[in-house]
Amino acid sequence: MRRPVALRLQAALGTLALAAATGVVLAMPEAAAAAGGATGYATQNGGTTGGAGGQTVRATTGTAIHQALCGRADSATPITIEVEGTINHGNTSKVSGDSCSTAADKIELKQISNVTIVGVGSGAVFDQLGIHIRESSNIIIQNVTVRNVRKSGSPTSNGGDAIGMESGVRNVWVDHTTLEASGGESAGFDGLFDMKDNTQYVTLSYSVLRNSGRGGLIGSSESDRSNGYVTFHHNKYENIDSRSPLLRGGTSHIYNNHYASLNESGINSRAGAKAKVDSNYFEDSKDVLGTFYTDQAGYWQVAGNIFDNVTWSEPGDDTNPAGPDPRSNTTVSIPYSYALDDASCVPAVVAATAGANKGLKVSDGSCAPQNPDPTPTDPDPTDPTEPSPDPTDPTDPPSGTNLSLGAGADGSSKASGTSYGNVRDGDPATHWSPAGTTGSVSVKWPSPTTVSKVRVREVAGSEGAIRSYRLVDHGTGRVLATGTGAGVAGFPAVSLTKLTLEITGASGTPKVAEFETYAG
Repeated sequence: MRRPVALRLQAALGTLALAAATGVVLAMPEAAAAAGGATGYATQNGGTTGGAGGQTVRATTGTAIHQALCGRADSATPITIEVEGTINHGNTSKVSGDSCSTAADKIELKQISNVTIVGVGSGAVFDQLGIHIRESSNIIIQNVTVRNVRKSGSPTSNGGDAIGMESGVRNVWVDHTTLEASGGESAGFDGLFDMKDNTQYVTLSYSVLRNSGRGGLIGSSESDRSNGYVTFHHNKYENIDSRSPLLRGGTSHIYNNHYASLNESGINSRAGAKAKVDSNYFEDSKDVLGTFYTDQAGYWQVAGNIFDNVTWSEPGDDTNPAGPDPRSNTTVSIPYSYALDDASCVPAVVAATAGANKGLKVSDGSCAPQNPDPTPTDPDPTDPTEPSPDPTDPTDPPSGTNLSLGAGADGSSKASGTSYGNVRDGDPATHWSPAGTTGSVSVKWPSPTTVSKVRVREVAGSEGAIRSYRLVDHGTGRVLATGTGAGVAGFPAVSLTKLTLEITGASGTPKVAEFETYAG
């Protein structure tokens, strides 16, 4: 299901040309990040909101994208970069600044956070130029095409990966993209979607991956097992030789994808990896699931899949296909809610929704494509997985003991001169602010504590800055409540050790004086 987390798109009344010579960049007021909201494992670990709540700019060159990143107040200041046109080596150069670390031969998202890159207008095409995410977090890439990125030949970019992530990456949502090559490794191409060296909490959704030797991987070698918690759903893999994907260690959830013409192998779970493979449609392919090219076993849980004209190899020393009658050999627990389309309708649903420039259509499990939520700040009252705020008058504080007093506290970032601990010290004159306009702060206890109501108080004179928020059980990633504006929120009593307030939209910099928690 699609969860709303970003601010509503707004029309900009004023524009500012920042880089006329290298690509038009238009500064706009605080606006939306991406349409809809993250799904799958990208909703965990505090969630993925990208540049929500920050400035929105438009770029028509790679240099302008880098300028937008480098022009921020710091490397964590939220920003949404709307991209239109063709981005290539000829219009992409290195830009320097304290809030960025860029390169001329790729779109470099390095040592940064809270960024959305979204294709708009007539479309965004990254031609022979890859997107590289390194040592970064809270990144959204939506509605773009990345094609023909080479690791050999000319020109080269990003090690031959269309989108590559490495080195401590956290919380990335890649949605409605088209990732394609024109051949395999011998033609100079590598992976379309690669994750390695401690990359976690990633979702790839509603995307097309095609015409490549390698679809993508999790883990660069049998020993690189620090990656995981990756969701793949409603994607089309077409004319791929192998690695759709390759999994080394970690946990993955693979559901409602359409696989066609996997020429050598498909989902390759090995080196201790565990994959939950739900209601996918495989056709005209070979060895679509198993452990291949290694003697280090991986595992899978299967249900509801359709295998249409799929052939299977005989088991061997380094070949362990799951078929021809795939059975589960492990169990995988999924911490988030999701709605499954029946596998029989997956080809039609994916054809109508997956890829760039498809209108960002999604599926709600009814086998019928849906338009994205046009008002993403408003929780869907019919969605049971997205609790509504408690209707209690926010001026009427809950009764009982404030459980936050004496508890611990931490968060995602803090503005200079503020402290996480200020939200649970009982002093309304002290406060915590995020480094940008959005961020998270948590209260935590040494043992499980029952909570069913919270009160968020802003510093006097700063009321109204918080526009939208989520309350998340940090241990499970479950969203307990969402709402707009500070005040009181309630939810069914839950026992937890850490409760997180995620501010997903704000007007200016929010100042949270107290994050109070109550048993009832």
